[in-house]
Amino acid sequence: MASRKILVAPLDWGLGHATRCIPIIRELLKAGHEVIIAADGRMEHLLREEFPDLRFIYLKGYGLSYSSVFPAWMKIIFQLPKIIFRMLVEHSHLKNIIREHKIDVVISDGRFGLWNKNVCSVYMTHQVMIKCPRGLGVFEPLLYYFHSRIINKYNFCWIPDYSGGVNISGDLSHKYPIPSNARFINPLSRYTPSSEEINIEYDLCIVISGPEPSRSVFEKIVLSQIDTYTGKAILIEGRPGRKHDEQNGNHRIVSHLPSEALKKAIVSSRLVVFRSGYSSIMDLVALKKDALLIPTPGQTEQEYLAEYLTSHKIFKSVLQSEFSLAGTEMSGDFSVHNLGAGNDGGNLLKNAVEQLRDSE
Repeated sequence: MASRKILVAPLDWGLGHATRCIPIIRELLKAGHEVIIAADGRMEHLLREEFPDLRFIYLKGYGLSYSSVFPAWMKIIFQLPKIIFRMLVEHSHLKNIIREHKIDVVISDGRFGLWNKNVCSVYMTHQVMIKCPRGLGVFEPLLYYFHSRIINKYNFCWIPDYSGGVNISGDLSHKYPIPSNARFINPLSRYTPSSEEINIEYDLCIVISGPEPSRSVFEKIVLSQIDTYTGKAILIEGRPGRKHDEQNGNHRIVSHLPSEALKKAIVSSRLVVFRSGYSSIMDLVALKKDALLIPTPGQTEQEYLAEYLTSHKIFKSVLQSEFSLAGTEMSGDFSVHNLGAGNDGGNLLKNAVEQLRDSE
């Protein structure tokens, strides 16, 4: 079959949903397919920066809000009616998009309602099981059941993790059986390791990300300490669309860096500090870069991933409330190189994309 017209739509619950679509879009274009991107806000801005020549469609996000008082999981529960409403609206809106743009395939990164009986649809997630806060684990089987029902609406489910060995999602995709339409495609990243020797430019690279107000809270913590940090540091504020680049002594503070500039900052730093968002973790794994992880408070998934990866000595982590620039030292016991034994080889993403060519 000839090339296909493929719609790619990331969820708007963090820039990581957009960044991990980058390698998928690259693979689709490499295979000769036509790609249209459906997004809004920061997702759209980041992907336009990466793919300025592609066509974009406005697709309203879920628009969830977070709180400095209530944990993220509690705010999400309060907004369940909004989530369900947006899912129904986007499912209906997709019919018009398919008809108007003659879409053959839809790839949804975490958006629940982007399936359609008349085209091939793909759902991507790293958490088949949705992790509950401590004390509420009894509800995890029920959430797994309902999420599996959504996944089964799609033709395929792609899980960006290793199928076995030491993996990076842990219970999120390995505790329960995966749906019959699901397959592991290995971790995804916009980055590939540098083959050339890297000169160390910074002692510390701090990448701030995540929804408000948590992003700003962590930024304030870092800024309150950075003047006393004696090493050379770069702070990326995680604000695409803004233009702020300030040199303050040994410290550079920049609102946002394009992918390649961010990669250079990461690999040329002795140590990096990241949120424990899944896409950030996949980037670190791809670059084989050791890191200190700071989970967003109240985000159960990030807290679990930080704890899980620390227990396997892949990354070190610390709570935001205990974070100190003076304590950003890594033990030799923690290394991303502890990840790897028993993992799948080969280009599983390429194989998954090839399967779309003949799918109905």
